[in-house]
Amino acid sequence: MAQTEKHNTPASAQTGAPQGRRNYALPIVIMFALFFMIAFVTGYQNPLGSVIEKMSAGNPMMSQLGTLANFIAYAFMGYPAGKLLQDKGYRVTALWAVTIGFIGVAITYFSGFIAADSTAVAVYLCGAFVAGFSMCLLNTVVNPMLNSLGSTPNQGNQLVQFGGTFNSLGATLAPVIVGGLLGGAASSISSANPVFYLAMGIFAVAFIVLYFSKLPEAEDLGKPSEKVKVINAFAYRNFTFGVLAIFCYVGLEVGMANWTYQFLEKHVALKDANVASSAAIAGTVVGIYWLLMLIGRLLGGLIGGKVSSRTMLTICTVGAMAFILLGLYTPERLVGFVGFEAARLDFSIVQVPLNAIFFVLCGFFASIMWGAIFNLSVTGLGKYTAVASGIFMVMVCGGGIFPWLQSFIAAGSILNSFWLDFALATYIFIYALLLSRPKSTLPEEPEVLVEK
Repeated sequence: MAQTEKHNTPASAQTGAPQGRRNYALPIVIMFALFFMIAFVTGYQNPLGSVIEKMSAGNPMMSQLGTLANFIAYAFMGYPAGKLLQDKGYRVTALWAVTIGFIGVAITYFSGFIAADSTAVAVYLCGAFVAGFSMCLLNTVVNPMLNSLGSTPNQGNQLVQFGGTFNSLGATLAPVIVGGLLGGAASSISSANPVFYLAMGIFAVAFIVLYFSKLPEAEDLGKPSEKVKVINAFAYRNFTFGVLAIFCYVGLEVGMANWTYQFLEKHVALKDANVASSAAIAGTVVGIYWLLMLIGRLLGGLIGGKVSSRTMLTICTVGAMAFILLGLYTPERLVGFVGFEAARLDFSIVQVPLNAIFFVLCGFFASIMWGAIFNLSVTGLGKYTAVASGIFMVMVCGGGIFPWLQSFIAAGSILNSFWLDFALATYIFIYALLLSRPKSTLPEEPEVLVEK
């Protein structure tokens, strides 16, 4: 989650495309751009958090408030987003999403022109919260819309996979670009103005293209759907504990990236004048974390048909736990690593703590966790699957809550704060081994025979 392209409501089944189908190449490109923006707008909250911390007398808890505001919006918008998609369709939901996204980024942009630090921080957090509404809506609509734009079901799935690649690319570039723009001494949100211009421009172009486009909608749009009780979904053990696993996973994914960035920025020595700023170095290294997630997702897709979700989740949680422990117990010695030098816009070898390298490697193991948890959680749910998807969207708020809770530990020691991430990975490991096995307390429903 971060970030990410996975946090959505499943699309309706797609039928073959009719003859004479329109060319949707431009809307597809816009959807790819929005996939990128979901991760990019979410990801730039982390490096901006360092600026907010400086504007708040160095309080480490303030560094995570932007992320918290961005993700907590999912708790409020998760269910309404799914309802809006069901009632109004892809196009209207997407138009609302990009409009709200533009407003959220604009609020963040204007916060950089406010003189009083406390007021500027408050306005910035408001912008992050509004942007979170947009990210939730986009996560709900982009995947099913891309799926509907494919001329065949297989092509629709292929478009979704390509979109996911752009999502990971946005997560990779956000800390690198924003960290490079901010520099180590940045104390104003306005330092990242070029990023805000880019984001608002993409949202504006997306609105214009979507407004004048005629997009295919789900076949059941506007039709009454079967009413199911949300509470009945929790009668399935694998779903009940899976909801908590998703909550923990997004906290783990975002927390590892955010606090590795904070750990790096505060520990990189700037003795050499030719070395990049601490923010740029931290952004580059954390960008590798998201790049490893991209690689892991691609590999997960390749082996997903041959290896069970339970096996993949078990192996990956063990790997994540192992590297977190290595990061916690390895002496804080510096090693050479690639860094981005903002002044010359090039890369060079810089010295970073070895602990951070181990934390970054966790990105590879975190990559497949969402998909595996989702798969295990909805096994056997049948008609409750759509309800489950909406609840999962709400639980994305863990990506803001856990990194913020981690700040309380980080106030004493950033390194020790990673024990919270270890605890989150441990629960996911227990879920994979034991709690994900399907079991329902609901009585079995009689089969309904349909006369043909």
